[in-house]
Amino acid sequence: MTAGGAAQAQAPAYPTKPVRVVVGFSAGGPTDVMARAFADYAARKLGQSFIVENKPGANTILAAEAVASAPADGYTLLVGATNHTMIPALYSARVKFDAVKSFAPICTMAISPTVLVVGPAMKAANLDAFLQQVKAEPGKRTYATAGSGSSGHFASEQFTRLTDTRMNHIPYKGAAQAVIDLMGGQVDSSFATLGSVLPQVQSGKLQALAVAAPQRSPLLPQVPTFEEAGVKGYSADAWYGLLAPANTPPAILAALQETAQGFAKEPNTVEKLRGLGMESQSVCGAPFGEQLQREVQNYSQIARELNLKTD
Repeated sequence: MTAGGAAQAQAPAYPTKPVRVVVGFSAGGPTDVMARAFADYAARKLGQSFIVENKPGANTILAAEAVASAPADGYTLLVGATNHTMIPALYSARVKFDAVKSFAPICTMAISPTVLVVGPAMKAANLDAFLQQVKAEPGKRTYATAGSGSSGHFASEQFTRLTDTRMNHIPYKGAAQAVIDLMGGQVDSSFATLGSVLPQVQSGKLQALAVAAPQRSPLLPQVPTFEEAGVKGYSADAWYGLLAPANTPPAILAALQETAQGFAKEPNTVEKLRGLGMESQSVCGAPFGEQLQREVQNYSQIARELNLKTD
């Protein structure tokens, strides 16, 4: 037997039974669609069923709790999103896990950049014109979000701090109504995930002024980044990624990282994600863990400054 064959023989077999993939959102949403696409890919590559389990509730706390308390054997995984790192900022008194330490980061698989959009109530051809109007009437101009403490709320507050501006926050119970009112002129603007407003931007019902990402989005190539438009250091990508319980064996994590990276690169994945307003991405292992830690600290600081409290 060759040395390579011996090493392969000594490697622990994984997986030898079906793998549970837990999602903290209802079926049909972008996180769920991506999770099911990953599960299909992983089943083909690793030769075992990957079964998606939707466990919505408590802003994904229930799903994260289920995975954090599961055996660290690679058979229970979490497909999480950006709001995972907002949990400590909003719910520290009630959660039974640590958003970073209770998990082994595997890989991000997709991102959906935040985009600043305006409706008919605010005539602004570009980001500079938007800022001029906001600064001319401090606190008067409005921005809509999917709710207090949502990713859009945090993204908006980061922007106002960076630009030394004041705007009036109008929280909604979900993104759909916020977009409707933005198109109807009831509110001026929104810092929204690209997937939630892409059809409206493409149809001309909303105008995108800038994308909060390091590079322009292939879905909106004509829209500049905030960096290009003159606001330096502003980034608010929403990520979607794969995590396992802490202390999962390194060999299993390596197999899952390789699978997640392969999934993100597959042409069918790229096409499916773009239909959801997402772009494929792989940040794996320690760099993903460092990203999680930075976000927890950042969101916790903003929540303290805003005195955000959640039941």
